[in-house]
Parts: sequence; C-alpha cells; structure tokens
Amino acid sequence: MKRPHYLNDGSGEAPKLRVFLNLDNLLDLPSSSTWKNPPREKLLKHLAADGFEGVQLTQDGPPPFGSLPHCGLGRINEPGEALPLAEKHAKRGDLCLTVHVGWGIEDDDEVFRLVEAIIVASQKARLPIFIETHRATVTQDMWRTVQITKRFPEVLFNGDFSHYYCGQEMVYGGLEKKIQFMQPIFDRIGFMHGRIASPGHMQVPIDATESRPAAAVGLVDYYADFRTIWARAMRGFREKAGPGDVLIFTPELLSGTHYYARLFPGPNGRMTEESDRYAQARLYADIARRLFREASGELY
Repeated sequence: MKRPHYLNDGSGEAPKLRVFLNLDNLLDLPSSSTWKNPPREKLLKHLAADGFEGVQLTQDGPPPFGSLPHCGLGRINEPGEALPLAEKHAKRGDLCLTVHVGWGIEDDDEVFRLVEAIIVASQKARLPIFIETHRATVTQDMWRTVQITKRFPEVLFNGDFSHYYCGQEMVYGGLEKKIQFMQPIFDRIGFMHGRIASPGHMQVPIDATESRPAAAVGLVDYYADFRTIWARAMRGFREKAGPGDVLIFTPELLSGTHYYARLFPGPNGRMTEESDRYAQARLYADIARRLFREASGELY
C-alpha cells in the first residue's frame, strides 16, 4: 500500500498520540459541569491545564486566543469543493482537517471522484485530510468504506466508530467478524473522534473504571468493545506510521440538541443530560493515552 500522508510534526520521533478536544463538546453543558465556562480569552489556557494538547475548531473564523494548536472540520459534497476547503483551512493554520463527504446515496463513480478530489486537494494544500466514518455520508457503510481503501490505498480516515457500532449494530452477527473485516479501515486511521455508543444509542456514558458502566442496560459491554476497537485503530496507525507522524484523538461528545446526549427528567422535572460531557472527555483522554502506550508496546 502507498504510504499515507499522516499529520507529521517534523520531529523525527517515534509516532505519537496527541489528545485534542472538539469545541462542540463544550456547548450546552449544564451549570453542574466541571467545566466552568471561562472567558474566551482564557479557554485554551484552561483546556491545557486539564491536559488537552489542542482543539478542533467547529466554526469558521479565527481560533481562540492562546498557544494550543488547532485543526478544523468541514463537509465536501462535490469534487470541486475539496481544494477551496483545504486551502481555506491551511491558510487559517489548521494542522489538519476532518471532513464529512457526500450523503451516502452516491453511486460508486461519484464516491470515487469525491475521494480522489480530496486526496489531490490534500497534496496540493499540503494539509492532511481525514474522511470521517459517519452516518449520512459515503462512509456510513463499512463495506463501502473498505471498497474505497481498495481503490485508493493512500486514503486516510477519521475514525468515529460510534456510527458503525450503533448505526450498523456491530455486535449483531458477531463483533469480532466485523472488526476483522474493518482491518483495512484500521490500517488507514490518521485521526479519531472519541465517542462511545451502545448498540441502540449513539452516545452513552462510561465509568471511571474499566468495569461495565453502571448505566448500561442489556447484554453488551459496549465500554469493553470500544476499548478493543480503539486499540485496534491505534495499532493500525502505529504499524503504518513513520518518524514524526501524529495521531490526534479528539473527544466529541455532543449535546441533546443534536440527539446525542440522552436526556432524562431531573428532580425538578426538567430534562437533564445524564452525564457531564466534559468530565467524560477527560476520562476519554486518559483511556486513549493508556491504549496508545499499550499499542506502542510500552509498559505503564
């Protein structure tokens, strides 16, 4: 396979993990959250103090004031949109870009033209672009996504595996069989969105230990399944990456406004999110770092 164009920091060091935070993770947090919503000019300072090494910007415009690195996101529906989008984000100083591509109703030729345009745009703009595995896009189906890897071995993905785990109910019919089928995707992971799903819900909370989450219902330990999936993706990166290459892991836990965080009646009868998404994001960061050390063969 052609060597993918990962994000590279120019250091020549062993491939590494960096944990960013998608800034939409901070939207609509309740007053009880451990995130206390500091002024915008102090936002990055507070995130850095909590261990985040960068941010994913979710809107156009300048980044928040501060010294943390940043990356971007966007959507590409037509091949001609790829290069202008890449150039815009490169000009802003984004390290890389994750994209939703198409709507999932395109035929194979349309899909391949989109992917080819993105790879060319990435090369011309000198900006790594990662196609996100997401519902309502060309990668919503793991089968089609694997076919993309056969046509374009150099393609790279932003792995948001909640969309497969829930959207394609990966545990139905055997999780391990699905994981084995997805190996070509794991081999091309250059970025990861952190979200844990259950077979029936796109976003569910976990506990601070590696035990089955107290809030879980049903037969499946989705927390254990996601540790397996994330570890497989990290090993895929680690085995293909070269000196200076960087994998960004970015928690992206969204509010109930977008039907991600589940809402339940609180003591006052008002609908309330079941968990603190910022505390969950910090927990995700710890899990990701531990799994990456394990993928790299390091003791901890």
